[in-house]
Amino acid sequence: MPALPWYLRIFWLALFSLLAGLANAQAILEGERHHPVPGNHGMVATSHPHATAVALEVLRNGGNAVDAAVTAGFALAVTQPRSGNIGGGGFMLYAPGNGGAVKAIDYRETAPASATETMYQNEDGEVVPERSRFTHLASGVPGTVAGFALALEEYGTITLAEALAPAIALARDGFEVPHRFTEGLEQARERLTRWPATRATFYNQDGAPPRPGDRFRQPELAATLQRIADHGIADFYEGETAHLIVAEMERGGGLITLDDLAGYQPVMREPVRGTYRGHEIFSMSPPSSGGAHIVQILNILEDYPIGDYGHNSAQTIHLMAEAMKRAYADRSEYLGDTDYVEVPLDGITSKDYADALRQEIDPDKATPSNNIGPGNPTPYESNETTHFSIVDRWGNAVSNTYTINFSYGSGITVEGAGFLLNNEMDDFSAKPGVTNAYGLIGGEANKIESGKRMLSSMSPTIVRRDGQNYLVTGSPGGSRIITTTLQVLMNVIDHGMNIQSAVEAPRIHHQWLPDEIRIEQGISPDTIDLLESMGHTVKTRSAMGAIQSVLIDADGRRWGAADPRRSTSTAQGY
Repeated sequence: MPALPWYLRIFWLALFSLLAGLANAQAILEGERHHPVPGNHGMVATSHPHATAVALEVLRNGGNAVDAAVTAGFALAVTQPRSGNIGGGGFMLYAPGNGGAVKAIDYRETAPASATETMYQNEDGEVVPERSRFTHLASGVPGTVAGFALALEEYGTITLAEALAPAIALARDGFEVPHRFTEGLEQARERLTRWPATRATFYNQDGAPPRPGDRFRQPELAATLQRIADHGIADFYEGETAHLIVAEMERGGGLITLDDLAGYQPVMREPVRGTYRGHEIFSMSPPSSGGAHIVQILNILEDYPIGDYGHNSAQTIHLMAEAMKRAYADRSEYLGDTDYVEVPLDGITSKDYADALRQEIDPDKATPSNNIGPGNPTPYESNETTHFSIVDRWGNAVSNTYTINFSYGSGITVEGAGFLLNNEMDDFSAKPGVTNAYGLIGGEANKIESGKRMLSSMSPTIVRRDGQNYLVTGSPGGSRIITTTLQVLMNVIDHGMNIQSAVEAPRIHHQWLPDEIRIEQGISPDTIDLLESMGHTVKTRSAMGAIQSVLIDADGRRWGAADPRRSTSTAQGY
C-alpha cells in the first residue's frame, strides 16, 4: 500500500489528536481518571491528614459534623500554623441534614477599641503597608476560640475539652513534619526569625526549620490548649492566655487590651442565599463579601447556556470574567461590617440587578475595567486561610473557613503561649481607594473603626438540591477565594463534573483591578489567543486556592475531594 501524501498524514494526525483530546476530557468528566473518595456514613476533607483523621474519628464515635469541625479546627492550629489558628478568626456555615435552616457563625476578628481610621498612614496621609502587615499593630482581636466554643454550644454534642484533646496530644507529643511544613518555614525564614519567640517556636537552634520526617513538638501551645480545655474560653479571653497576649502587645506597641479580649463576642448571622439552575446556594454574609458576590456572579451567568459553551472555553471564561469585574467593582464600594454600615445586600444578590448588569456585557468583547465602576444595587433592594468541609451520618454539613491572613499571619508568636497572631487589620481600608496586599480596593464602608470586623473574602458555601444538602465547599486564597469557590460550583452544576474533577480543574480569576484575567496552567493556548482577541489581558500565574469539598449524591453517598494544590490536603470517609 503506497504511503499517504504528507497533507493527508497531517490531517489524520490532527484528527487523531482531536479525538484523543475529546476522549480524555470525557474521561475526566465521567471520573475515569479522577476518583473522589467515597463514604457512606461520614466524610471529612481538610488541608492536613492529621486534622482529617481526628475529625473522622469523632464521626466514627458518634459525634456530629460540628463536633468533627471544631476538632479539626483545633488540630489544624497545631499541624498547620501557617493558616490553622487560635490567633485568628473566620466563618462557619452549618446546614442540618433534615433540611432545616442554614446557620452562620461569624467569628471574624475585630479592631481593638483604640484603633483609628488613619492608624496606618504617615504624617502626609500616605499609607505605610508594613504597619498593617508585619507589626503588633496588624492584629485584630482573635475570634477562633470563641467561635468554636459557640458552635459546640449551639449545635455540638461533645465538650470543648473533648474537641481539644487530639490537638493537645499533637502539640505535646509532636507529629512527623511533612515536606510542605519545612518548605513554608524555609520560605518565610527571614520574616519569621526576626521575632525571638517565633524563632524559638518554629526553628532549630541553628536557625534551620525542622526537616521532613522530624518530630515537631510545641509544648507552649500544648499548655495553652490545655488551659482552654480546663478553664474554657475564659482562659483565652480573660485568664492567663489573655494576659500573655496583652504582654506581647505591650512589648511590641500593639493595641489589643484585656478589655478588648474580654469584650469579644462571635455573632450568629443569617447566611446569604441565592438560587442557580434549581439549586439553593448558601454562603457567608457580611462582613464576608464572599457569599454576596458568589450569588451575584451566578445570577449574572444564569441566563447564559454555560454548559453548552463548554468548560474553560473562551466564551465561558469571557463571560465569567465580565461578571467577576462587575462584582468586584461593587465590592470596593458597598461591602463592610453590617453592624457599622448599611450594605445593600438584597440589591447585590437580586436577579433584577443581575439582569441590569448583564445588559452591559458584550458577548464578544471585553469591557475595560476603567469603564466599569460600582453599580447601583439600591433600586433593587426589597423591604465568607484554610478551609474544611464535613458531612456526618445524618447528613449534617459544616463548611468552615478561617485564617490569620498572610501565611503565618503577622509572623509574631505570643511569647509563652506558642501561637501566631493574625495580621487581619490589613483587610480594612487603610485609606479609601488604596489597595491592600491582595490588590483589593476598599472604600468608606470598610474603613477602620473601633470594634468593627474587617471585610473578608472567605466564602464557606453549602449547596442544597431538592431541599437536601448536596455540596459543601470553600477555599483559602485571599481575593481569589470567591472565584475559586464559584468555579467548583459551576464545574459541578454547569459542566456535570464529579467532585474531584471539579476541584482539580484549572481556574481563572478577575477582580476588576488590575484589569487582567489571571489563569492557572492548563488553559489551552488557543483559548488564550481567543480571549486576547476579545480585548482581555491574560496572565498565567501560580495556583489559586486549595478547595476542600464534599458532595452527597442522590443515593446518599458522600464523595470527598481534596485539592492537590496543597500537598497535605486529605479527604477520608467511612
